Amino acid sequence: MSDDVLKTDAYDLSDQVGFNLRRVNQRHVAIFAKHVDGLTPMQFAALARLSECGAVSQNKLGRLTAMDSATIKGVVERLRIKGLVTSRPDQVDQRLHLIDLTPDGKNAFVIARAQALAARAETVAPLTADETRTLEALLAKLV
Repeated sequence: MSDDVLKTDAYDLSDQVGFNLRRVNQRHVAIFAKHVDGLTPMQFAALARLSECGAVSQNKLGRLTAMDSATIKGVVERLRIKGLVTSRPDQVDQRLHLIDLTPDGKNAFVIARAQALAARAETVAPLTADETRTLEALLAKLV
């Protein structure tokens, strides 16, 4: 391939949406870890959805948090070990196990929610309020 073809078909990684989304995610995860004590972003997401929705099956919790079945299983197990969630058979469908917050889980979420909001604020600090709203609307369109 000639140098002329390479120049006209230039591919600048720094201009690629996937690359930049990954970099922004890495930055946010580091900021989140600095603000939110003892929870990963995925663990926090599970607590947030359980706080919002109440007890749900592990499968549904995975869908609500955009995690595959293997990932949500590990997240739930780590939260269970920390004493933040429980699992119990569904009264209607015994094949399902419902995941729910424990009292400690509810308290942990209340504390972590304020910390997560601080992490969010730091993540979007380089943007104006209008830019932040635009970014969030654009990201929602890509999901």
